[in-house]
Amino acid sequence: MRDFFKYLFASMLGFFLSIVIVCVIFFFIIVGLIASVDSDKTVTVSDNSVLFLNLDQPITERTPKNSFGNLPIVGSEGKTGIGLNDLLKSIKRAKNDDNIKCIYINVSSPEAGFATMREVRNALIDFKKSHKKIIAYSEVYTQGAYYLASAADKVYLNPEGALEFKGFSSQLTFFKGTLEKLGIEAQVIRVGNYKSAVEPFILDKMSDYNRKQVTAYVGGLYNTFLTDIAQTRAIQKDSLYLIADKYKIQQPQDALNYKMVDGLKYKDEILEELKTLSGRSKKDNIRSVSINDYAINNPADGTGKDKVAVIYANGEINGGEGSDNEIGSERISRAIRKARLDDDIKAIVLRINSPGGSALASDVIWREVILAKKVKPVMASFGDVAASGGYYIGCAADSIFVQPNTITGSIGVFGIIPNFQNLMTNKLGITFDGVKTGEFADIMSTNRPMTSGERFIIQNELNRIYSGFVSRVADGRKKSKAYIDSIGGGHVWIGTDAVQIGLADRIGSFNDAIASAAKKANIKDYKVVEYPEVIDPLKSLLSESTDKIKTYYTKQELGDNYPIYQQMKKVMTRSGIQMRMPFEAVIK
Repeated sequence: MRDFFKYLFASMLGFFLSIVIVCVIFFFIIVGLIASVDSDKTVTVSDNSVLFLNLDQPITERTPKNSFGNLPIVGSEGKTGIGLNDLLKSIKRAKNDDNIKCIYINVSSPEAGFATMREVRNALIDFKKSHKKIIAYSEVYTQGAYYLASAADKVYLNPEGALEFKGFSSQLTFFKGTLEKLGIEAQVIRVGNYKSAVEPFILDKMSDYNRKQVTAYVGGLYNTFLTDIAQTRAIQKDSLYLIADKYKIQQPQDALNYKMVDGLKYKDEILEELKTLSGRSKKDNIRSVSINDYAINNPADGTGKDKVAVIYANGEINGGEGSDNEIGSERISRAIRKARLDDDIKAIVLRINSPGGSALASDVIWREVILAKKVKPVMASFGDVAASGGYYIGCAADSIFVQPNTITGSIGVFGIIPNFQNLMTNKLGITFDGVKTGEFADIMSTNRPMTSGERFIIQNELNRIYSGFVSRVADGRKKSKAYIDSIGGGHVWIGTDAVQIGLADRIGSFNDAIASAAKKANIKDYKVVEYPEVIDPLKSLLSESTDKIKTYYTKQELGDNYPIYQQMKKVMTRSGIQMRMPFEAVIK
């Protein structure tokens, strides 16, 4: 009888779990069907409308698909954001849209890099050529928020609000002390004194080399920041520097006194001004459309049979398929190959936003760029960062376009092999023993220190890869290997310096790169097509649900400390020789 009940309850449990799984799958299918219907919708823009720019949302390279809307599904991102491509296209379209009378910017803490923000800022400046007005309002402006808002005709601040204007600082996190407490040794091999990605694991502060380059590129970023604000706010750059250096903006009235803002107003006063600008009477409601909805109506780029392919390479570089936020060598090289073999595609633009990654994966992508360049023009457009492996995959392009505040270069390689022997043996009581058929059969072992012979072998391999890296850049940039080596060594450069030393060709926008590609291909009427296809989040969630759920809960638990955990995890699990810029320096 006991066995009977055991099997009965087991059958009931199995049946119940099957019902739950079927319901979950059915739910995802319904959500996917709803999303597919929504993807075909259009948005009606009424006359006398205000275009509402929420610039606090993530500004990604491309607008992600959103199969889940605002549903609270664990493992899916709550904020989808908007792609830079759609954002720029929408602002340009609004310039000539008679239904759009003005733009209202709301921004407090933008989620974008400085080069991305400069692209948006320049699009707003171009919009003003239509003689339509732009108003920015916020209760709090961070420095990045003010950088965007300063492009507006009028910048308003809440009378009890705050404007942050204090200069830039860069903070690096070092883990040497943590590893020592855990009994873990980071065994480092590298080529390039400036290749400082390894420093957080072997030092407790910046090396002199790293301090020199960080000082240079943070100073370069700050110079662009001040120059751009000075131009649109009609304030001398030296005055802006002094205002920040002496921390003169402490109260809202200070911001007004120093002409950083045009007025201290409450939201209701802003709404009344927007009514006036949009041609609405005081008794009428404001007609507005959000930038996200407005972007839904964006038409395809161009017409005609001829095409320019834009290939997005976004995120860290690894082998395999990757994702929309991780460059997979298979996925990106396949996209380049597809564009190369398509006779209707006359030119290619490689849009790169990457700090680098696997040396091998970078070389796989580089090879496809070389093959494509043999048959059609290839341009590279660098976003916020295109460094190390990110630079490697773009160095063969016919021309490289950067923003003044793009971070690039970092020509160097490194490897980190953790030694867990002290942790395992002295702290956990775990020992290892075994046999091997050759002296180097267990090379790369992580349960003991490297021998001098092993270090010699690995160093030689890094030297070979670095020499290849330098050769690739020298060939692509038409420079000598000696010259590239002199500006290499892992050194990080900003866009303006990269152009000056020959690592890039010109300061230019994403759209400038596309126009240049079309010009070199000698085509005028062309359509812009994008590769690879954006991954459907429903498919992504179902295929990677376990990892996404783990990441979700880890982020919830660690909060602001999640990036530190992420850096530690990466170095302990990363395999292969790396081409990567200095570990994430936080600039604020």
